[in-house]
Amino acid sequence: MANNLSKQDIAFLISQLNEKNDEIRYPSFLILQQRSRFFADVYPYWDTLAEKLENENSYQRSIGIMLLAENIRWDNEKRFAKIFESFMSHSSDEKFITSRQTIQSIAQWAEFVPELLPRVVEILTGINVSSLKDTQRKLILLDIINALLTVRKVRQFDEIDAFISSALTGGILDKKSIKQIEGLMK
Repeated sequence: MANNLSKQDIAFLISQLNEKNDEIRYPSFLILQQRSRFFADVYPYWDTLAEKLENENSYQRSIGIMLLAENIRWDNEKRFAKIFESFMSHSSDEKFITSRQTIQSIAQWAEFVPELLPRVVEILTGINVSSLKDTQRKLILLDIINALLTVRKVRQFDEIDAFISSALTGGILDKKSIKQIEGLMK
């Protein structure tokens, strides 16, 4: 379905992202997300998506984050650099799921903005995982590590290996997670 959208279809789906009914909003989001992976025709709505970063509704922030992440690949105008700090501030969003989605999104866009990766590393390694609820610490830490490993494929930073080494011995991760991460670091 995402492959066969007209400009009018895309405009309509963008408008449906503001719908309160999740049965309308969520499928619209999924179609636009899929479309953005292969075509640049959602990119013209960049400003609309960027406005969602400041929305009081966490669902809207998440929609903005995930659709912007998919459209960074089309950002020849370097508009992401202008909203980067706002975007990355959601890696410590008040809503746990929005934080996770922000951190996880880095895997989609890291290779397209290598100039921003030093700041990405600084932000991710600066997240205070111990300030989170016990049930959230491992999940966020794994998200951070996976994002850092993605960054590491694009550009090497000493801080990444130091952070991961510390995380492996920090007592938050279980043996299975440690083994998986060690495998990914090879």
